[in-house]
Amino acid sequence: MVTNQASLKRDGVQDFVSLRATAIIILAFTVFMTVFFVTTPQINYTIWTELFSHIAMKVFTLATLVAIMIHVRIGLWQVLTDYVKASKVRAFTQYALNLIAFIYVAVGLFVLWSI
Repeated sequence: MVTNQASLKRDGVQDFVSLRATAIIILAFTVFMTVFFVTTPQINYTIWTELFSHIAMKVFTLATLVAIMIHVRIGLWQVLTDYVKASKVRAFTQYALNLIAFIYVAVGLFVLWSI
């Protein structure tokens, strides 16, 4: 029996659903922060740290950071496979950009949970 190699990797439907789900999380965070900035008359360090000291805000921000990383990984993979034909250049570029996305989340996690 021959197994389908594509079953061991992600497929187009999974990428489509992942992109839409992460876009919804990113949109929700953007709307929340926009409403916060519009409705708060004065924003200073105390108000900012008070907002991010709540566990719900930390979880929401962390979920948004992870969603951004997933969104970036899938989007960059799609763009690189379409436009960069040299496999070694594409693999290196993809590795470097995925590393940057991971560092972005790691730094965000460190900053977020240090408050």
